[in-house]
Order: sequence, then C-alpha cells, then structure tokens
Amino acid sequence: MTIVAKIPCTIVTGFLGAGKTTLVRHVVENAGGRRLAILVNEFGDVGFDKSFLAACGIEGCTEDSIVELPNGCICCTVADDFVPAMTALLDRPNPPEHILIETSGLALPKPLVQAFQWPAIRSRVTVDGVVAVVDGPAVASGAFAEDPEALANQRAADTAVDHDNPLEEVFEDQLLCADLVVLNKADMMDAAGLAAVRVEVERQLPRAVKVVETAHGRIDPRVLLGLQAAAEDDLDARPSHHGEGEDHDHDDFETVALPVRTAITAADLAARVEKAAETKGVLRIKGFCAVEGKPMRLVVQGVGRRITHHFDRPWTASEPRDGTLVVIGLKGFDQGAVAEALAG
Repeated sequence: MTIVAKIPCTIVTGFLGAGKTTLVRHVVENAGGRRLAILVNEFGDVGFDKSFLAACGIEGCTEDSIVELPNGCICCTVADDFVPAMTALLDRPNPPEHILIETSGLALPKPLVQAFQWPAIRSRVTVDGVVAVVDGPAVASGAFAEDPEALANQRAADTAVDHDNPLEEVFEDQLLCADLVVLNKADMMDAAGLAAVRVEVERQLPRAVKVVETAHGRIDPRVLLGLQAAAEDDLDARPSHHGEGEDHDHDDFETVALPVRTAITAADLAARVEKAAETKGVLRIKGFCAVEGKPMRLVVQGVGRRITHHFDRPWTASEPRDGTLVVIGLKGFDQGAVAEALAG
C-alpha cells in the first residue's frame, strides 16, 4: 500500500494590521521554487489582501495560486467556505506543495485548526504550524486593553480572569494557539520597549514557543515552514477563551467599504486616512486609490496613527481607477465622521 504524504498547511494569524499579508508576500517572494497556494480570508467587502498579493509579480504567484474567502471570518464559515476551498485546491491536477492560510485579523485560530479534522480533508492535509504575527508597537501601547495597568493588576490577583475586551480576547487566543510567534515591527521600537513586549507575549504563551523578532515581515521561510506541528492532533495544548462548541461572535465589530476620490498626492491621501483613523473606535483602514498623474495604484494602510503607503502596480487599461478603503472598527463607530474625513 502506498502512503501519500499529507500536504502541509501553515496558518498565519495575527491582529488587525500586524503585518500578516506583508509576511506572506515575503515568504512567497523567497519560496525558492516551492509550489505554494494561498488562502486569504477578508473581513470586509473588498479583496484588498488578495489584490496586494496577486500584484507581487513573482513567477509562480498567479491569480490561480491565491484563493479568497470573502464571506466573513474563516473560523465561522468552516463548512460553507473553508473545507470546499481546501478540497478544490487538493483536487487540482497539480496540487500545491504547501498551503499558506492568512486569516482575518479577527479570526480565532483554534476553530480553524479543528476543521482539519473534517473527514473530507483530514487524510490529505496537516497543520504544519500556526504562526501568530504580533504588532509590537500596538502591544506596547496597550492597544488590546482599555486600561492596561488595571488589567495587569487584575491578572496578578487572578490568573483565570475573564476578559470583557473583545480585542484582547482575540489577540490572546491567537497567541494561545501559536507554534511560532513573529514579533513584527521591531524596527519601530527601542530595546526597552521591545524587551517589554517580548515579556508580555511570552507570559501569555501556554507552552514553549519560539518568538522571532522581525521588521516588515522579513523572515526566512525555513523558519516559518516545516514546523511539523500537526496542530490538529494537538488541540489540548492550545487553550482558548472560547470553549468547544461556543460561538465566536463578531457583533463587537463592524466593517464598511468607502469610495475614495483620486488623491492629489500620496501625502494628501495619507493625511485624510490619518484623520479618519482618529475617529473613536476605528481599528484599521486599508485599501487603494489613484493619484493624479501617476500610472501606479497607491496602497494605503493605517493602524492607529501609523499610516503607510506605497505604489504597488500599474493600473490596467481596462481597470476603473475607483479607489476604495475598507474601515474596520468597534460596533457603533461613527462611519459618517470617517467618510467625511476621507472626503477631505
């Protein structure tokens, strides 16, 4: 009897704006000819991350290599979206040698790992590893707790404390399931701040997990791929704030896709995005638009007051230059104020 090796899958998780897509793109750019497929899960109406990856211009990285799951959080749509998408990849005449799965920033990884136990795919794929990408400066600023000092005191008194802050729960669940933690944006922190974040991250890890510091998601694929964790068989070692069978409720968050007019300059758009990001409850802004006199598409991303932008590819001749920004925030954030700020 011939035993067919399972195709390894790496789940890349991490909170909004941590740098998951940038990391995945870097891995693809340095895959060394390995045949990869990428599943991208968007929490929003615009396939920004798929577009960003598909525009990389790397040989072997084509539209067919990237599968988008746009219908909400991947951990909530396992039966309807994830398993069929995986089956379709595995049934290809020339299936991938490794699959990268980039979850939305609001996804809990454990339900996704559990999905690898489904009979339709269990004998064909394995979770090579769960990689949690951490936004170092965001953690340093206490972005996942309304009152970091009070929370620290509460934890010191009771290590089993429940969490009222949905942002913190998502962040911690991602760490609790990780086989590798990528502490990203290390170049934006001083040594003391970086050390403090590392201590905070390591304190939350339930077992020995390596923490790797990176900038701009640059990591040797050999560190990321080939962990051989078989995470689907190791669920008991991956605790979660959400018990088995308990629903993961996204009612705490809202997302909206807003049109954005052509920018006079890249700095002009960045200023508008920065103003919009200051709206209470806004967590992340990402998307693209046209700039007057420029043949390239401008990609913009904003997390808090950190706004980055760059030109990623030329607009095609048949492509309408319609700019769109996806805004993700806490439920009830003032969408009108955001739209007004983006309008300039």
